Amino acid sequence: MAKPDQNSVLRQLPFVVGGLGGTLLLINRLLTPQLTESQARSDALGVILSAILILTGLLWQQVQPRSPDAVDLIGSQGFELAPELPEAVKTELAWASHLLLTNTVTRSLVVFYQGRVLLRRGVLGVNPEVKPGAILKRVIEQQKPVYLVDLKLYPGRIEFDYLPENTQGLICQPLGTQGALILGANAPRSYTKQDERWIEGLADKLENTLSQSARLNVNS
Repeated sequence: MAKPDQNSVLRQLPFVVGGLGGTLLLINRLLTPQLTESQARSDALGVILSAILILTGLLWQQVQPRSPDAVDLIGSQGFELAPELPEAVKTELAWASHLLLTNTVTRSLVVFYQGRVLLRRGVLGVNPEVKPGAILKRVIEQQKPVYLVDLKLYPGRIEFDYLPENTQGLICQPLGTQGALILGANAPRSYTKQDERWIEGLADKLENTLSQSARLNVNS
């Protein structure tokens, strides 16, 4: 169920106050048998103030657009790490995932690397396995992230059955040529450009850690 917009009352306040002020001025004017010069000046000032309030409300609609409707993702909260990972890698994944869940609109995330799931955290989907579909394969092959701003509009969303079924927005961020960081949000069009840049930087750091760990395992 979509959550109500908590700022809707604030956005409507200038309209309500401006409209109420203009209405009261009109009533007062109609009920006044004889108009004095001072009252005429007061009425003119009141009309100007009411108009400014209404104009402010219109500007707020553009400057502060309505927040996207958020939903409660279907699934249970969880934190799963591949048990065979080195402790240093587990710590890095735990740290990065915590930052993403607490500082962005991400509510569910999966780290897929070298054909296996290394981490699932947040609201977990029913399916614990990742079978790369066309979108995820393209992200890894082309080394370019994909941001699906409103997941329900994309037929390819069926490949992301390892995320909660009502995930609203999604980012697939490549982790080198070996995997991807998949982030699910609970509201459409909710990631900002700054979020995307921050996620890209965090993914680069994760990829560096994972690739070094893989090289150490091969050499050992």
